[in-house]
Amino acid sequence: MPKRILQGTVVSDKNEKTVVVKVERRFTHPVMKKTVRLTKKYKAHDENNAHKVGDLVFIQESKPISKDKRWVVITADQA
Repeated sequence: MPKRILQGTVVSDKNEKTVVVKVERRFTHPVMKKTVRLTKKYKAHDENNAHKVGDLVFIQESKPISKDKRWVVITADQA
C-alpha cells in the first residue's frame, strides 16, 4: 500500500529534529454545499533541522518515530 503524502506549512520548528506542519483540507459540505476548510497539525521528522516557520513542505507517513511523530519531511523532488 502506498504511503500518503500531504502538503502543508511549517508552523513550529522549536523542537530538535521535529517540525509541526499544518495541513489544510478543503471539501464541499454535503448538505450546505459550501466549501469547508479544516486544518490539522502533524509532527514530522526533520533530520537536519532544514525547515523554518512558513516553509511549504511535503510530509510522508512512516513507521512511528516517537509517541507523536508518524510523518517524515521529504523533498519536493521525492513527492
